[in-house]
Amino acid sequence: MELRHLRYLIGIVDAGSMALASRRLHVSQPTLSRQVRDLEQEFGVRLFDRVGRTLKLTVEGRELVARSRHVMAEAEALKARGTVLGGSTAGVLRVGAPPQFIEAGMPGVLQAYQRAHPAVEVQLSEDGGRRLITRVEHGELHLAVGMLRGAEHLASRLLYPLRVLAVMARRHRLASRRGLTIDDIAREPLLILASGFQTRQLFDEACQGREADLRIVLESQSPQSLIALAAAGRGLAIVPSVVPLVRARVAIVGLVHRERPLGSWGRVIWHPQRYLPPYGEAFVDTLVRHTKRSYPGHDLGVTRGVERPAL
Repeated sequence: MELRHLRYLIGIVDAGSMALASRRLHVSQPTLSRQVRDLEQEFGVRLFDRVGRTLKLTVEGRELVARSRHVMAEAEALKARGTVLGGSTAGVLRVGAPPQFIEAGMPGVLQAYQRAHPAVEVQLSEDGGRRLITRVEHGELHLAVGMLRGAEHLASRLLYPLRVLAVMARRHRLASRRGLTIDDIAREPLLILASGFQTRQLFDEACQGREADLRIVLESQSPQSLIALAAAGRGLAIVPSVVPLVRARVAIVGLVHRERPLGSWGRVIWHPQRYLPPYGEAFVDTLVRHTKRSYPGHDLGVTRGVERPAL
């Protein structure tokens, strides 16, 4: 068994099919199939159940893939450590974030970082909150940025406050309010994010016991789609303050729950037991400095009062 066998196995699982894995890994499908058979023979277990063209991990396969991810992460960390000990300033840094931060916050961070670290290749990956945490745990990402609740077991630094907002047409009857409670919006047509977004989870927690009163007319993966519909008078878009917004086009009102702004803080996380190269630590420092001066939504003036959590 060699490391490439494990890399191919992980690639197949992440791709979801042999054909897509073949394209991503630049390896022929027969070669991948042969590598999987070799691993199954060496481990003495079946890794996949094959149903037509679909591959589904067996129970044993799930355990071995998890261990393979750990081995690959440790091998890469060893290589990075050796490179640093050899005096090199070059390297690869894998950073994950939600699409909203990549759009609104990452360009400025990258510009500042790569002026000081031109030899580091920053590989960005777009994903949602729970998936980002899992990928840091598995070693697929060095760092992840976002409102990452449930990551208390990982190392982190706070970056910026964010708030759950109600966005609506400027002529809407609630447009002049300074804050809105769940009671205020319960009878309004609501345009909300899908359940995978952590902002949606915050909203759902605030709505506990009131779900039957809500008029949800659309759930979407695209905050900008919700905002466009709200601007056209089709309802209230419930979105996070990290989404790019222009006050001249829409009315923006922060949500309030139990007399406090409904929101949380974004953070950067990493695995405390895996090697983070110095250029990764420098990226964290750059994030912290940049978001102290400017962060997505800071110009809206709606995140004041969002409680800063203790780390």
